[in-house]
Amino acid sequence: MSVATAIHESIWIDAGPTQPELPQLERATRADVVVIGGGIVGLTTALLLQEAGRKVMLIEAGRLARGVSGCTTAKVSSQHGLKYAELASKHGADAARVYGQANEAALAWIAERVERHEIECDFRRQPSYAYVASSAQRGQVEDEVRAAVAAGLPAVLADETPLPYPVAAAVRFDHQAEFHPRKYLLALAEQLVARGAEVYERSHAVEIDADQDRVAVKTPGGRVEADYAIVASHYPFLDRSFSFARVSPQRSYAIACRIAAAPPPGMYISGDSPTRSIRAIPLDDGEELLMVGGESHKTGTGGDTERHYQRLEQFAREHWDVESVAYRWSSQDGSTLDGMPYVGRLTPRSDRVLMATGFAKWGITGGTAAAQALADLIAGRESAAAELFDPWRKTLRASAVKFVEENAQVGARFLSDRISKPGGRPIESLQPGEGDIVRHDGEKVAAYRDDEGALVAVSSRCTHLGCQVNWNSAERSWDCPCHGSRFAPNGRVLEGPAVHALERKPIEQSTA
Repeated sequence: MSVATAIHESIWIDAGPTQPELPQLERATRADVVVIGGGIVGLTTALLLQEAGRKVMLIEAGRLARGVSGCTTAKVSSQHGLKYAELASKHGADAARVYGQANEAALAWIAERVERHEIECDFRRQPSYAYVASSAQRGQVEDEVRAAVAAGLPAVLADETPLPYPVAAAVRFDHQAEFHPRKYLLALAEQLVARGAEVYERSHAVEIDADQDRVAVKTPGGRVEADYAIVASHYPFLDRSFSFARVSPQRSYAIACRIAAAPPPGMYISGDSPTRSIRAIPLDDGEELLMVGGESHKTGTGGDTERHYQRLEQFAREHWDVESVAYRWSSQDGSTLDGMPYVGRLTPRSDRVLMATGFAKWGITGGTAAAQALADLIAGRESAAAELFDPWRKTLRASAVKFVEENAQVGARFLSDRISKPGGRPIESLQPGEGDIVRHDGEKVAAYRDDEGALVAVSSRCTHLGCQVNWNSAERSWDCPCHGSRFAPNGRVLEGPAVHALERKPIEQSTA
């Protein structure tokens, strides 16, 4: 089997535990805190607040732990690539130390939770390696070791790794971990409900009203009034925060392979290009798969996205005896202007609505650290992490040029897509499994023909700010290149900041 025949689903979701459906929110209600989002940030924050005595309500647009948290590489580590030398250079040694200790504290919290509550989630300690293959980059690794050690982290310089190919140098963090994210997160959800919190699925927050005294979160079927709202929906969807314009959305890919021998022990990520992320995945029957990830690109600009999976398979076959590719999946995350997440006030004028976003693919410990910082903010406790991750921190002024460049590119794309992609093909020319911007009844539409030949057409303009969407052939979705919103072929929202579906277009059904 190759990537062409692999299961198109995250292994954590396909081979993970079954989960009973939770109700939709269909009434008006009240809570102390309403948390929007059922991934690692939302569930951890909600549990921390519920255990602190707050009345918490959590609403999730889809199903719990099936979004980005269900498509992660699931490394529980304070090693985030070659991160700390860059942090120290840009923000100073104190910032690198606070960032590192916040993520070490998150790792310790997860480990303690798993042990104390006997959560069966394949949690196991592993060393973590960030390596370079070129000797010309050895100095970068040496700088990283010095910066990480100065930040109080368990970093050592290594000249060799258990990988089946040579490296020029590596930073090794000992006593890190890996786990099954859905098993872990669904256990947190059970604890949350057992403590009296209300949790709703398929309840998409579409609007938040806030004043000095309270907030109100609206869904299509209900409304929640609360003292605080926490937007943990991966991307903040409120335009007034302009957070979507300060986060660059990136898609990346992963495959899980069966190989002839055991996968190498440990977790790995390359510091040179192209990025490769590697770890083993244990199955319930004792078998272990090899995971290879990478191939990052800005959402909506990946071209023929199938080639990203093909490159990962080629890399795996170059270095291991691959018997088959069992799973393939992709995920999306955002990178901020200055390399640190935004955790705190959604707008500088209100403490009632808080957010967490921008984990740059390190959302397991990063999201847990964010949850701890959010709980501290609501409790009024001092928090070095919350101060460092403040979305309105003064150090962001130094990133103003990058902000302007990023949004100039968005503006240019907004105009060029309308000129360079006129949708000249007739809708009838679409083949089974193909999507494209086409013409239908004199109008440009986004159309898709499924494998059985049925056509569906939707508006080609993203409901967020009107940019033209592009077809993602590997994931069969409409992706917006401006701010990362994604939609199913029928227009349903898959990922924000968009909250409204693409408009359906009436078409007369025909087959190719």
